[in-house]
Amino acid sequence: MAQTIVITGAGSGIGKATAQAFLAAGWNVGLIGRRASALEEVAQGQEAGFAVPCDVTEESQVEAAFDRIAARFGRIDTLFNNAGTGVAGAMIDEMDVADWRNCVEINLTGSFLCARAAWRIMRGQSPQGGRIINNGSISATTPRPGSAPYTATKHAISGLTKTLALDGRAVNIACGQIDIGNAHTEMVSQMVEGILQADGSVKPEPTMNVQHVADAVLHMAGLPLEANVLFMNVMARDMPFVGRG
Repeated sequence: MAQTIVITGAGSGIGKATAQAFLAAGWNVGLIGRRASALEEVAQGQEAGFAVPCDVTEESQVEAAFDRIAARFGRIDTLFNNAGTGVAGAMIDEMDVADWRNCVEINLTGSFLCARAAWRIMRGQSPQGGRIINNGSISATTPRPGSAPYTATKHAISGLTKTLALDGRAVNIACGQIDIGNAHTEMVSQMVEGILQADGSVKPEPTMNVQHVADAVLHMAGLPLEANVLFMNVMARDMPFVGRG
């Protein structure tokens, strides 16, 4: 019997690439996102792909979406908590508070609500258990200049990951996190042209094929539940991350 994964933010970027990788690997894939047409395009009419439009910040929509996916495929084995957004770089006193709230709602509250819905189903299904993989980002440990909202939410995701990894032991649920650096998607295309560095300069940065991220998530999801990748860092090799800022 094929395993089932739910992928949020599945209509574009990392979510799209990951959904396509899991479909190719024979998984059932529940695709969650705001744009129905984008989700349907990823599913491409495949029986194993189930597009469920959903706003991850709305509790009732999230609960209904996960119930629909579980009903369609019989169970949920994995959640890739991927949906996220950024905020234009700026000093904190120049940022719109509404942008902060939107970033927190999508990146943090959305991840919480989706993990909560998946947990409820995984805890109650037979055999019990499953896996949650959170998309943390390099910003979960190291900020870029002017990135207070995004970085704060991604640091918080690390706390969520650790807590769920601990609590999950009692109910056979594993939780891990993938921290991604400069995967080439629409969201990071500006890095090729140039992006602000810690020293105030603007320089282009190396990127990597987003397929490497999809392959990494596929590896994490394929482990038996007694094994867990708690944190994985997948990044463009030459990006200015491990050197001094």
